Formats: sequence, structure tokens, C-alpha cells
Amino acid sequence: MNGRSAMRLARLQETLARGGTIHLSEAARLCGVSEMTIRRDVAASDGAMVFLGGRLVMADNPQYAPVYSVDEQKDSHFQAKHRLCEQAAGFIEEGDTLFIDCGTTLLPLIGLLSGRKQLTVVTYALNVANAVSALPDVRLVLLGGVYYPASQSFGSDDMNHSIRRLGINRAFFSAAGVHEQKGVSCFHFHEVAPKQAAIACAAQRLLVADESKIGVIRPAYFARLGDFDVVITDGDMAPSPESGGPRIVAA
Repeated sequence: MNGRSAMRLARLQETLARGGTIHLSEAARLCGVSEMTIRRDVAASDGAMVFLGGRLVMADNPQYAPVYSVDEQKDSHFQAKHRLCEQAAGFIEEGDTLFIDCGTTLLPLIGLLSGRKQLTVVTYALNVANAVSALPDVRLVLLGGVYYPASQSFGSDDMNHSIRRLGINRAFFSAAGVHEQKGVSCFHFHEVAPKQAAIACAAQRLLVADESKIGVIRPAYFARLGDFDVVITDGDMAPSPESGGPRIVAA
């Protein structure tokens, strides 16, 4: 984070310290920069501030529960997500059936599938499915149900059974929180069943998480760190001293 970005964040924090929220457009005018610049500043704020329906709020403000929106997260840690997905792509082999989780962390991985042969992608995320559908040589399996716009994903009571009937070579997971003691978590409870089903049946399970997720706990717990074979991250995570702990891949 450069000095000007830090000064803008300090000005916004001073404004928000009085309570309430400030709209993105108001924040941009206050700092004399574009809305995209404010988004980048907030993405670099280590979670101190978050967007809530287009308005900026301090993350520790007790009046506002944590929220997640794919549209708000698409610019967050953009370059880091690309680096992480480049590492993740190295695990994919020809003919694999891949489970790709919802969210924005794994979207760069889709572009890295182009040119690979005989791949199948299984997902319950509409944004992932849309990206995969543009790849002519990749077969898509979209798991349906009730649509949840905030995460652009589907949920249903029988989705876990559908996943367990599939032969999945590698499952790639995203998370909103990765905590060494409290486990791996996300914002939305409808995501728990498909994540756990894929963990249960995949031959290899890979968690991809940028540094902003490390040490964080979110409402919907879905796995222990030991449930994953590989953790790909740019955050500060030491290899597990426990037997059977995940392999940590630094990006």
C-alpha cells in the first residue's frame, strides 16, 4: 500500500468513526479519486472496511453483520488470486474431472484450462459455469437448485447426493475464513453441503486462499484444515506439524 492510499484510508476511517456508512460515490468524491481507486484501497485495507450494498462500513461496526457479494469481491486481491490459480493449475492432469467452488478466488483458474484435453468441470456457481461454457473443449456439469444472487451460486437439499455420485479427481475450494484452530468457513450456509460432499469424494482436495482469509472466522464452518491435501496461499501459514496435515504451497 502506498502513502497516498494510506492517507485516503485514514480519511475514510475518520469519516466512518462517527458511525454509519458512506456510499462508494461519496467516498470517491471525498478523496478526489475514482470509485475503482476506492475499491482497490479497500481491498488493501486488510478487512478493516467492507462494502455493504454499495456503501462503505467499518468491518467491526456492531450494527452491521458480515456480508459477502461476488460483485463486491471481484476486484479484491485480484493479482494475488491470479498467482494462486497459476499454482493450482499445476496440479491438473489431462482427463481430470474437477470440482470448482463458488466465489471469485477460483475464477482465474478457468482461463488456465484452455487447451487442456478431456476435462470436466463440476460446479454449483453460475459465474464459474458461465466462464467454463466459453471453453469449447471442457465439459460442464452445473448443479442446480435455488439461486442465491449474493454468491451467484445454487443450493438444494439433494446437491450433496449428486456430487457424491460423480468421480472427482481434484476439488478446488475457496473460503472466506481459514483459521488453524477453528477451521475453514464461508459466509453462506447453503454452500456447506456441496463443499463437504466434494471434500468427501474427491481424490485430491485443494484449498486456495489469499492472505486476507488467513486467521479469519466466518459464520458457516465446513471443514478442518486437515481435510485438505494441499493449501495454496500467499498468507503466513506454516506447514502442519501434525501427521496427515495439508501440504502448504506458497504463491
